[in-house]
Amino acid sequence: MKNKLKQIFKGGLGQLTIPLIAIALLVIFNLIRDPSFFSIELMHNNDGNIVLAGNLISIINGASELAVLAMGMTLVTAACGGQDISVGAMAAIAGSTFVKVLKASPSITGITVVIAFFAACVVAMLFASFNGVLVAIFKIQPMIATLILFTCGRSIAYWINGGATPTVESPIINAIGGFIPGIPVPTPVLIVIAVAIIFALAFRFTSIELFTQSVGINGSAARLNGINSTFIKLLSFIILGACVAVAGSIAVGRLGLINHETILLDIEMDAILAVAIGGNSLGGGKFKISGSIIGAYVIQMLTITLYAMKVSSTDVKAYKAIVIIILVVIGSPVIKAKFQKLMNRIKDNKRKVSVKGAE
Repeated sequence: MKNKLKQIFKGGLGQLTIPLIAIALLVIFNLIRDPSFFSIELMHNNDGNIVLAGNLISIINGASELAVLAMGMTLVTAACGGQDISVGAMAAIAGSTFVKVLKASPSITGITVVIAFFAACVVAMLFASFNGVLVAIFKIQPMIATLILFTCGRSIAYWINGGATPTVESPIINAIGGFIPGIPVPTPVLIVIAVAIIFALAFRFTSIELFTQSVGINGSAARLNGINSTFIKLLSFIILGACVAVAGSIAVGRLGLINHETILLDIEMDAILAVAIGGNSLGGGKFKISGSIIGAYVIQMLTITLYAMKVSSTDVKAYKAIVIIILVVIGSPVIKAKFQKLMNRIKDNKRKVSVKGAE
């Protein structure tokens, strides 16, 4: 049994220890505080459809944009050893493009939505490529390179729609941010599952995961082994751009409008934290997408828990910061190294005791 556990942890579960423990602690805390916290019920929404409701649904639904962005952020972090702090601003640009194309059409149909989403993807990936070029070709530190779009991105989103905050009224758009008639699960949750499956298939049938980790661990060694590190870094930003377009489109669907100033405001910090809580090194290298997804749900569960405890919205960020600092410190290399030394010392003591007993 012990050997099986060791094999599991060597296989990658050890990297998920911190986020899984965080989830478990939040679940236990909420069950003690309020046993009905995770109850799920069926109810009719405003459109008369039967849907799932409850705190658990709010958690997995509310974290959808963050989970999608965390997946893309994980690749950038792993390949470049830094983070993109402009994802919130790029989401505003992608959302503005999405709405711009929708408003240009006389009627919003399924084809119109697909075209609008494709346009949002293209625009977001172009802006992400700009960040990628600065990082991969000009060797600028990612956080500094992406500071440009972080500063001016929302202004660009403002210009796209001429400074207006246009609304988009359509059952299709409502379904993207809410529920598809006949399906009780929120659509954003289904979108997260679809994006996660795409990542899983890409890692299964291509060498993106291996190449990204190789470049992140040692770019020079990867280059000597025939891996184009510049292309891999640029590709990670392009993939993040696609994730940004998905998150921006979901946000527009939720609100039914685009507000360049508030859409996914400050989400870049939560995305970085989701990657860190997920057990991924912020210095690049080995990564686990599933860890970042769990990290996103940890952040959202913590937020919902604080609101359920009647904590004011102005104080929520402070409490979140305290908890997240604790989680990040516990998962830091220094603490992990000390814990490993302690475990080795305990093993040595047990070995000595067993040897003495045998004598």
